[in-house]
Amino acid sequence: MPLFRKWSLMPFPSKHAPMLEKTFLFLSSCAKLTLLVNHIIRFIEHLRRSNMFDLTGRVVVVSGASSGLGAQMAEGFAAQGADLIITARRLDRLEALADKIRGMGRKCLPLRCDVTDPDMVEETAKKAEEAFGKIDVLVNCAGSAKNAGVLDMTNDEWDFTIATDMSSVFYVTRAFARIMKKNNYGRIINIASMYGMVGNTALDTVAYHTSKGGVINFTRAVAAELAKYNITCNAICPGYFETELTADTLKTEEFTAYMKMTVPLGRYGHAGELNAGAIFLASDEASYVTGVILPIDGGYTAV
Repeated sequence: MPLFRKWSLMPFPSKHAPMLEKTFLFLSSCAKLTLLVNHIIRFIEHLRRSNMFDLTGRVVVVSGASSGLGAQMAEGFAAQGADLIITARRLDRLEALADKIRGMGRKCLPLRCDVTDPDMVEETAKKAEEAFGKIDVLVNCAGSAKNAGVLDMTNDEWDFTIATDMSSVFYVTRAFARIMKKNNYGRIINIASMYGMVGNTALDTVAYHTSKGGVINFTRAVAAELAKYNITCNAICPGYFETELTADTLKTEEFTAYMKMTVPLGRYGHAGELNAGAIFLASDEASYVTGVILPIDGGYTAV
């Protein structure tokens, strides 16, 4: 039965029925097309949100990547699709990590760098730019410390800690932020410490507290300064994570007892638990996040 046969009863000439039928079919097709387009849009949005932190095509620099938190974060970034430039003083460790990251299907360039040497830092940044053409993300994770209180710390111990944990962050940020500025894009993530936010009664380490506190306010200053270049700068403040640098201290019964009294979650951080925070701050989903100090400490700074 013709679709518009009933229209013969309407007060307009029947000769228009074929034209009206074609119009109706056309509009129906348009409606179906619109519905299909809407479904496609929703599907694409679903795909985007199902992998909100995809870093494919991004180039990430991680300093202090030969072990510990730096190595863990480098692997975490690679798992999200990023290509890596990893730096540290121990090149053999970097080469082993680079092989692992390449095995994940990502590019990885290991570069030996002493972050307390500003000339070496500049040379490292130059090599990184030559290899990849851009730098999207910088993670300042290199660090070490001499532990002593204000009454007993020597000048050399103080200078070593400040140079390694604070001045180095300035050197590395300056070198790589200049590259980011060229592309009007960047994510800088400084690894500070919850000890940069508070004092502690378990371990005398005045220079470490000072340097990490400096990194926190350095982060805020850089965030404000570089925002006009579409560069964000944030800091992560880890709590007690077992690494090569901390294992001897954390494994003692005395310190473990202190941790259980002061960390609401009642445990040390596990390997990889810092990765999610760093990946979020490196992603486009964090485009409006800058100057933030993010504790990942099991609640230590909450009480």
